[in-house]
Amino acid sequence: MKTKVLVVDDSPVIRSILTAIIEEQPDMVVVGAAPDPLVAKELIAKLNPDVLTLDIEMPHMNGLAFLKRLMAVRPMPVVMLSSFTQQGSDVAFQALSLGAVEVVGKPSMGAPVDDKYSRSIVDAIRGAHAARHNLKPPSSSPSDAKVVLPNLGKRTQTLQQVVVIGAATGGAEAVREILTQMPAEAPPVVLALQLPPGITRHFVKRLQGECKMTIREATDREPVLPGNVYVAPSGASVTIGKYEARGYGIQVMDVMLDTRPVDALFNATAEAAGSNACGVILTGMGDDGAAGLRAIHLRGGHTIAQDEATSLVYGMPRAALEAEAVVVEAPLDKIAKHILGWASWADF
Repeated sequence: MKTKVLVVDDSPVIRSILTAIIEEQPDMVVVGAAPDPLVAKELIAKLNPDVLTLDIEMPHMNGLAFLKRLMAVRPMPVVMLSSFTQQGSDVAFQALSLGAVEVVGKPSMGAPVDDKYSRSIVDAIRGAHAARHNLKPPSSSPSDAKVVLPNLGKRTQTLQQVVVIGAATGGAEAVREILTQMPAEAPPVVLALQLPPGITRHFVKRLQGECKMTIREATDREPVLPGNVYVAPSGASVTIGKYEARGYGIQVMDVMLDTRPVDALFNATAEAAGSNACGVILTGMGDDGAAGLRAIHLRGGHTIAQDEATSLVYGMPRAALEAEAVVVEAPLDKIAKHILGWASWADF
């Protein structure tokens, strides 16, 4: 059965562009289009769409205000679209915190729509649809982590510890949950996180105001130091390699259309850090990261997967479990504790 999409945007041109992109997909169909939230409210009741694409600036009611009301009375998968996201605006993160599954930039009127942009739209809709059964993870987890596999090795004192985290759909808020619990002296953290184009610097700025660790946009060949979190620049991915005697250095690469950024980071970390690595896989659609997390596990590193109950989309953690790559499966609000336990040689 095709995914039913309702497009909400005050611009008839944008509605037409989005409809054309969506209708080209074999697994989705546009069941309606609304110029404002008031019409959207009526169409939601009438058409029962699976996914909503929602503009931010519209007449009668701001898109964020409508999103807040919608998630309170009828939670459903929402993909937020706005030109603001291309400028790194705070509205992107407001939308995510209010319950939007994905935030994607609007197409520019008068400019051609390329395959990369079309793919970002349809991937966001597919990710939102995959999250439909788990839109509101519990704020407090009913259980703690469970050990899935034994660690295969012991750490060596010849290299420093490093934490690598991979996430996709729902990942920005999941990463925020973990990093706000980390102390200033924590081991370095390198992120493979899919963010909407143009908002990486704003994401860094927002986290820096909430975290004790230093959040930074990664630059090529810089050293990986304790107390720092490294976020890939917009349009790029990051890996690490050995740097001098005991440490690691950042490697920044352009993201290609079929790049698997989580696997790239995890595989490089397994090679560089071995048993001194901790790999964490969070919410996301697909299986990116499963093979790389297994590489970390086989080299003696520690591996953690977010559990199903707190994952917005359980695809990536499930794939890692099926690949026998996970040592500990944990609720989101307990993952920081287990990272710090590993870093201090605590016994899980």
